[in-house]
Amino acid sequence: MTKQWKKLFLITLGGITFTAFLWLLYIWMQMPETIHVKVGKEQQMEFYVPVTATISKTNYTDNSYVNQAFQVKLNGPVTFYGESENTYEMQVKLFGVIPFKTMSIAVIENSKLIPLGEPVGVYVKTKGVMVLDTGTFMGMDGQEKDPAKSLLKAGDYIQCVNGKDLENKKEFMECIEHCDGNPIQLEIKRGTEKKTIWLQPVLDNKEQYKAGLWVRDNAQGVGTLTYLDQFGTFGALGHGINDMDTGKLLEIEGGSLFHVDIVSILKGEAGNPGELSGIITYTKNSKMGDVFWNKESGIYGELKSWSTREPALDIGLKQEVHKGKAQILTTVSEKAEYYDVEILNTHLRNDNINRGIELQVTDPRLLEQTGGIIQGMSGSPILQDGKVIGAVTHVLVNDPTKGYGIFIENMLEKE
Repeated sequence: MTKQWKKLFLITLGGITFTAFLWLLYIWMQMPETIHVKVGKEQQMEFYVPVTATISKTNYTDNSYVNQAFQVKLNGPVTFYGESENTYEMQVKLFGVIPFKTMSIAVIENSKLIPLGEPVGVYVKTKGVMVLDTGTFMGMDGQEKDPAKSLLKAGDYIQCVNGKDLENKKEFMECIEHCDGNPIQLEIKRGTEKKTIWLQPVLDNKEQYKAGLWVRDNAQGVGTLTYLDQFGTFGALGHGINDMDTGKLLEIEGGSLFHVDIVSILKGEAGNPGELSGIITYTKNSKMGDVFWNKESGIYGELKSWSTREPALDIGLKQEVHKGKAQILTTVSEKAEYYDVEILNTHLRNDNINRGIELQVTDPRLLEQTGGIIQGMSGSPILQDGKVIGAVTHVLVNDPTKGYGIFIENMLEKE
């Protein structure tokens, strides 16, 4: 074989290998990590991929158990039935032979949710004080000082000072200012690790003790309530609250929801996302509820008052969501209203759970008022076929008529 033929062979082999890789990646992406099925309901799913799956489950009876397993082919429609709330393992094999992927089938309660679509003011407090960055300052000797460098970094949480729980940023600054030149013991949380360090404040050129730290102890803004469940728990935003400087999800100690009065709407346009601007009144009488959790999928807590009075609806699971007409419930005037949207695509398996649904605003009323999806509408519930299927999360900066949403089942998992 000549060098030319060898080169042609290798190019052809490489092309076939790359095509096969893309094909396998497509099959992988077509199958979500977890499939939810409602208890007592039949659920038909269509994957149309050349794989065979073995579903195994364990039945417990009189302190004994029996393993059961059965096979299904995923190259056509498959019907699952949720007998009881449980989770089953599904081993997937390519062509019925090659181990390919492990999936879970989770049988869940057929929840009903009240869609809300009401704007709220959100205030959350961090667990301790969050470090944004370290910095330098001029010391008494005319030299730059950076006492926190290599000790602390962005994203750390300072939770205790000299053995005492730290309540807020003001308390931390006072500890630094009144340290009398003594080193300060800090207990910090970095990711999942807890550490104890000693920080030595230094006098600046104004003879005040400084640590060279930028810190934050709270966050606030405007978002939209998504749902209320039968237990009085709300879900909102459809995405977590991240720190604006570090981009990291805030670890919160708690927070509150407050009534907000929308005072203006900045209409979105290509390259410039719009925004709902509102006035939040932080008073006891305007408080609507308490925030307990800040997760990647949204914020959650207990709701005590709300304005909308929509009926409770079934949830629509991700495999039930389809391209075509849908609606969002949102407030851009005096009350929550339904506006028409189009579901453009769905991503059953997406590493970014906040972008599982692609949608486009088609309602001329909303396009006239906002230009499409704008900041502050995050959390607006998405409905299709009379079911709550998700919540709006992001806008496409270059086309504000389009955006993304999260599947409602991901919000209900609170992960």
